[in-house]
Order: sequence, then C-alpha cells, then structure tokens
Amino acid sequence: MLRNPPSRKTAGLLACVALGGGLIAAPGTAHALAPAVHWKPCPANDPVEGAALKGLECASISVPLDYSRPDGRRITVPLTRAKHTGTPYRGVMLLNRGGPGAHGRDLPALFSRALPKELAASYDWIGFDPRGVGAAKPALVCDTSYLNPGRARPDSVPRTRADEVAWTQRAKKFADDCARKYRDVLPFMGTTNWVRDLESIRVALGRKKINYFGFSYGSYLGAAYATAYPQRVHRMVLDSVVRPSGVWYANNLAQNVAFEKRIQSFFDWIARNHRVYGLGRTRHEVERAYYTVRGSLADRPINGRVGPDELDDIFLTDGYSTNQWSAHAKGLSDYVVRKDPKTLGELWVPPTKLAQNGYTMYLATECRDAAWPRDWSTWSADAHRLYKAGNRFETWSNTWYNAPCAYWRTTAGPPPRVGGVAGLPGILLVQASEDAATPYGGALETHGLFPSSRLVVQQGGGNHGLSLSGDRCVDGSVLAYLRGGTLPSDRPGPDLVCAPPAPPKPTLKQVRKKRAGHVALPASAIIHGTS
Repeated sequence: MLRNPPSRKTAGLLACVALGGGLIAAPGTAHALAPAVHWKPCPANDPVEGAALKGLECASISVPLDYSRPDGRRITVPLTRAKHTGTPYRGVMLLNRGGPGAHGRDLPALFSRALPKELAASYDWIGFDPRGVGAAKPALVCDTSYLNPGRARPDSVPRTRADEVAWTQRAKKFADDCARKYRDVLPFMGTTNWVRDLESIRVALGRKKINYFGFSYGSYLGAAYATAYPQRVHRMVLDSVVRPSGVWYANNLAQNVAFEKRIQSFFDWIARNHRVYGLGRTRHEVERAYYTVRGSLADRPINGRVGPDELDDIFLTDGYSTNQWSAHAKGLSDYVVRKDPKTLGELWVPPTKLAQNGYTMYLATECRDAAWPRDWSTWSADAHRLYKAGNRFETWSNTWYNAPCAYWRTTAGPPPRVGGVAGLPGILLVQASEDAATPYGGALETHGLFPSSRLVVQQGGGNHGLSLSGDRCVDGSVLAYLRGGTLPSDRPGPDLVCAPPAPPKPTLKQVRKKRAGHVALPASAIIHGTS
C-alpha cells in the first residue's frame, strides 16, 4: 500500500515490478519510437496542475501503447522541465514521486526551490506524468463511488460475514468498471511499460545517459530501469525503497504490521503531551480514545461524510510523516475533550479528480505487475489473522484498498527483474528505519541486489521520503552525490547511519488544509504517495 494520503494510496504516500528478461527491448532498439521533444512555456493555469507549473517548460512525447507493436496505437506522456541555467551542466534528472499513479509534472519546480541555487541550476529537471496519469492521454478514472460514495463509506472492519461480502461486491464493481472503460489499455499499464517509457523519454531528450530521483514506488521504477538499461544510468537516488521480492500482495501484508507500529508511536507522542491534548497519559489510553471516536462515527458520521473509514484516511498520513501530528491530535482532542467535531470533520477532504485518477492508476499498475490471490478466502484469512494479532489500524482498510486486484480482468505479471546486472554505476539509497509504507527490509534487499549501491539510513526515523527534508546528515549525502557522484564509504550493512529527527512540538494552532491527494517534495513534505 503505497498511498497518497489523505485519500489512501491515490498516491501519498507507497510498489514495484521486475522486468522479465525477454519483455524489455535491448537498449537502443525500442526507440526509433520517441520523437524529439519540443518545449514551450507551460500555461499560466494548467487544466490539471493549476498554477503549479509556473515558470516551467512543457512538452509531450508519443509512445506506443504496446511496445511489441511500435506502429500501432500511440499514447501521450506529458513532460515538464526546469532548464539548467548554470555551469557545470550535469545533465537531465528525471523525477518520480511514486504512488504508483502519482502525478509528477510539478516536481521540477519543487526541486528547483528545495536545492541550493548553484546545484539546481546545473541540471535539467524533468517531471512527467506516467502513462495513464494526470495530463497523460488517456488518463484513467474508474468508479469514483468506491473512494467517495457521497456519504461515509461502510466501516472497513467487517462485523459480519455480510459486511465483508458487501465490500467485496464494491471492489468487484470497481474492477468491472475499469474493464468496461479501459479493456484495450489495461494490459499495457504497469511497471514494465513505465520502464520502457523512461527509455523513450531518454531517447527523446537526446541523452546517452539519464539521472533519476525516485521516491517510494519511484524507487522500484528506478531499480527496474537500472536493471533493464544499466548502461543508460549516470546517477540515481532511490528514497524510501520498495522490497522487490514482495511485489505486491506480500508487501501490503507487511505494511499492515508496520503501520500498526507507526501509529502506536503517534499515540505514544500524544500521551507524552497529555497536558496539551488531554487524550490520555499512556499510549493505551490514547488508543482507546481513538477507537472510541471511531466507533461513535460508525453510528453518527460527521456531516454524514466522515465515518470510521474516513477517520482512518486522516490518520493514515500520520504513519507516513510527523508533519500533521499536531493538527490531527488537535482534531481528536477537540472531538473528545471539547465535544466539537468541526476540526476533525474538516481534516477529511473528498478526493479530487486527480486523486481518483491516482487511485485507478495505482491499481492498474499493481494489479497488472504481479499475481494477486484470486480466491477471496486467502485475503479474508490473512486480514482476520493480522487483525486478531493486534494490527488493527491498517489491516482492513488496506485490504479493501487493494481488493479490486482480486477481480482484475487483466492477466498479471510476471514482475520485472531487479538487480543482478553488471556495469551499473554507484546509486544512492535513502531510508528511514521505521518507515511504515516501505519497510526497512526493502532497502536492505535492494542494497544487496545492487552491489554498487550505498545505503544511507536514518536510524529510528519513521518519515516516508527523507531527501531534502532538512536532515543535515541525509541531505549532505544526497547533495554530495548530486554534485559530484560522491557516495558514502562502503561498510557492512548501512553505509551511513544518521540520527532521527526530534519529535514535533505539540500545538493547538489550526493549520491550513492542503489539497487532497497532492504530493509535495520532502522538503515541503513528500507525503502524498506512495509505496
């Protein structure tokens, strides 16, 4: 579950595929397919991104829907660029925020603002919306009532067998709607084709090699590209790293456990600040307050819209990042202590069209990438087992988030191969040890698959997406690598260990709402997607 909170994995916040050997064209053969790029200033008010593309250049390329039929139907992949303005010129840097399904054309502007000026000026920063996403044509959106039925969704935790059956029917309805609308394009979604699109972008840009910076699912996309085209990689940063061997069902089960641990850390923080929030002096007391509120919302949703499942949406972001801990603790405190539901109700914002598109493309990617259980009894048994073992917070909502994959009409897999290639330059992996969306084991596994990689770990940190977030240790290693390719010295295990950040300061100050489903760079809070 690589999500783009607050609308659960539209993005957010957290996925991967291996490139089967015969499925990826040899470098240089797939790409008499990509015409040259013609840049022009982005519109002042982009129909998808609004003003977020201000100051950037826009373009698009046409790529084959099916790379085995290069003369067949073509689709559009849109690009943006923040052009280099200084020397030395370090080449193009492709950017991906994850999801899968997260948009990306705004990223060059965010990177340009987050980096030191001289470094920002030395690259061409390239954003893109992957096939099916955002301004791409076509952009896929299936049954919007699954995430937003116009009222509170059913409680994700089934109380009866009938409740569970009702949820499976909703999931099947989503999958059926996608098959009805996009039967001809769904077989060509997924990481394998995204990798080929990256190579098409490289060729269209006229570069022998590319640089790449990917977060969450973007780490998996980058790892798959590096495996398929190792001689085309110059520098590559993979932040919050997906476990390739767990794609996808197993990784989602692991997230259910990891998010429980992370939300308990949040409850413990609230308890340590009892004098501010009044929700309990122990983690267990705060947890009890949360689930009491959750139970009351099942009977009386706030404004008829914010029920227990929407409450979980709100607090899911707290598993991704500490950025909203104070705001969400205030909302819970207002509801419990002041008996005022307004703050809590305002924290949930219905998913935008872009968020709905991101969720559809999340499924179109993950359901296509690798095999999922087709017998619902497997899903049910795993969810009941994990929930009974104490993983209450995320198990069932994550199950339903992914449930359409049980009914997906497109044949899945095999996932692309990752690792085991020669000639790859050193790449930089960045990971928080307590990351819930992409647990630490993914970084360790990927580090082992790429012997030339170096792993920077924020030991004890739990935020998803660390680079350029203000950690001097992490940021120092990233900037040194971007400037001159300098990597930490090779050591057993992590190659560089950084201390965790201080916990956030509690406050009752109200915060400005952010657009639902919008992902920002870590420097501005990466939490959206993904992975």
